[in-house]
Amino acid sequence: MPTVLIVDDEPAIRRTLRDLLELQDFSVLEAENGQLGLEVVASQVVDLVLLDVMMPVMDGLTALRALRETAPEVPAVMLTAHATIETAVEATRLGAFDFLQKPPSLNRLLVVVRNALEQGKLRTENVRIRSALARVQPPALPLVGDSRAMDKVRRLIERAAPSDARILITGEPGTGKELVARGLHALSSRSDGPLVAVNCAAIPTDLIESELFGHEQGAFTGALRRQIGTFEQANGGTLFLDEIGDMSPAAQAKVLRALESGTIRRVGGDRDLSIDVRVVSATNRDLERDLEEGRFRDDLFHRLSVIQLRVPPLRERPEDIPALVEHFVRVCAPSQPVRFAPDALEALQRLPWRGNVRELRNVVERLLVLVDRDRVVAADIAEFVGAGRSGASSITGIIDAHAHLADFRETVERAFIERKLAENEWNVSRTAEAIDLQRSNLYTRMRRYGLDRP
Repeated sequence: MPTVLIVDDEPAIRRTLRDLLELQDFSVLEAENGQLGLEVVASQVVDLVLLDVMMPVMDGLTALRALRETAPEVPAVMLTAHATIETAVEATRLGAFDFLQKPPSLNRLLVVVRNALEQGKLRTENVRIRSALARVQPPALPLVGDSRAMDKVRRLIERAAPSDARILITGEPGTGKELVARGLHALSSRSDGPLVAVNCAAIPTDLIESELFGHEQGAFTGALRRQIGTFEQANGGTLFLDEIGDMSPAAQAKVLRALESGTIRRVGGDRDLSIDVRVVSATNRDLERDLEEGRFRDDLFHRLSVIQLRVPPLRERPEDIPALVEHFVRVCAPSQPVRFAPDALEALQRLPWRGNVRELRNVVERLLVLVDRDRVVAADIAEFVGAGRSGASSITGIIDAHAHLADFRETVERAFIERKLAENEWNVSRTAEAIDLQRSNLYTRMRRYGLDRP
């Protein structure tokens, strides 16, 4: 029996709609404003929402925006007694299934309800089919290299992924810890759910609690509307906490409570919300030393590290460098027929790679820009990267050119993000989806480039 939630501040309207729907064997829930409606959706199974536009506390369009973020699979039909073209267009743009004038005719209401429920069933079925196909033919892990060290990492991922055990990924910066987290999610039973990544080191201490747990409107200065935190965004899926060792003591305590209780509370909220999240964390720090020196909670460490998975640095697997170079050439210059000569690959294998795989990618991209031939040789490595056979990591006179290229990329990225935000009316969630970027990462870039809504 499908469940329909009626969100309307007029009791008479709710009662009339309930009577009509229950006569058609629907299960009916009620809420008197958008905020209460979202809480019902968060705590119970709802197949369809009938959402009034004009309501106190939280209006229908604001609730629709939040619903699309927290439960995008649930269709919503808007109801209003004061329809305008602008409101209808905005509701459609935000993802409403349909827009009905109050009071709706019985036939029209039932047709729209049944069609909306059918759309919801199709969405759910598509997710189920994709999940089933993924289990029959699991996606390949995005980890490049055939060394013994990488084979060990793959085996650990394949063994640990199907469980819900929390995993702590350790390794130096640039080794690919986030790729490991994505592999764990892709091979898990939660692969049809969201994977939400948070860089704890990139978020100011006074904002990380709001980023993780969300906040209510008015919870603090600048909290103009409710924000859904990353724990809620990842509900039913995986939350990847990168650079967990940089989290403040206060945030550590809140994360520990969430892991122990399976609940969170938004900043400024007065009730706990149940969550179903698998937490995968990562760090480049020596957390055991941080434990001894009191910088990290012992109880949180043991909660997060049920399984520990170390990603080896590139210097421990130089035999993977040729495959990595070939991969980065395909990614960075798919239309350029560029090859690396054997002596160039040997020169790259002799370098120390303190920045690991991330540094190697930057070097490959630099060579593709600066070498004006279709073949990179050892002399190019000595000129544009380092001292080749000596194994020195110093960069020659090309550093300034590379810095200019980095500045240029940042300028281009800032302009691109600003344009996409403008195209999406500065809706961060919709912009992040349009450019295939995690919302938390988009917020980080916006802060970095000083992008604020005009």
